[in-house]
Amino acid sequence: MNDLPPLPALVRGRVNHLRRTPIRHRVRARTYLWLADVEDLPDHGLLGRLRPGDHLAPGTTSLRAGVARFAATRGESVAPDERLLVLANARAFGHVFDPLTTYFCVTADGTVRWVVLEIHNTYGERHAHLVHVDERGRARVAKEFHVSPFLTVDGEYDVAVLLRDDLVGVSISLRQNGIRILDASFTGRPEPLTRAGLLRAALRTPLVTHQVSARIRAHGIHLWTRLPVVPRRPHTPPEGLR
Repeated sequence: MNDLPPLPALVRGRVNHLRRTPIRHRVRARTYLWLADVEDLPDHGLLGRLRPGDHLAPGTTSLRAGVARFAATRGESVAPDERLLVLANARAFGHVFDPLTTYFCVTADGTVRWVVLEIHNTYGERHAHLVHVDERGRARVAKEFHVSPFLTVDGEYDVAVLLRDDLVGVSISLRQNGIRILDASFTGRPEPLTRAGLLRAALRTPLVTHQVSARIRAHGIHLWTRLPVVPRRPHTPPEGLR
């Protein structure tokens, strides 16, 4: 049995992104994410709010319904006594960009049964994977979505998730042709999401979602001068995400 963080929670931590080959490039940044039950999405106005339409629920006002709809297309369901938690960037000061939103299906005893990874790219497209994690929170899934303009849509992701009362994290490593290409991760410590705590976090990391967008574009410009761009084909979102 696993103890969950107090919900809703503010998870303050760091993002690490390491491109290993053909050139080595690392990005590290302080940030914070929100962790909440999808049936109790917090709203703190301009400081931040979790809106279903920003995430896995286009066309519906219920994030639980959106996640359950996508899970059903993958042969999964959500039992009445199971909880769905979301770890995400909130919309703050009118802007949101969430490269990765993570949904945890948690059983009554606190075990993570499956995870949905919702990926957004800078072209305004989205994709999602449902993965069954093992007892260590690990899984492997095929890459199916054009995320980086410098990488082809092939290979596999090694995924690891962590959901404890003292530590929350998600990491993804991409392998292509047996070579580890890049690692991306977020790890942070959860605390109760209060307005005072959120204000402190916003002052420490101002305009956090704007920073996310700016860092990704700056990272892309840096690589554009060193790597060839891979042609991108228009993406059709998977069933349950349209």
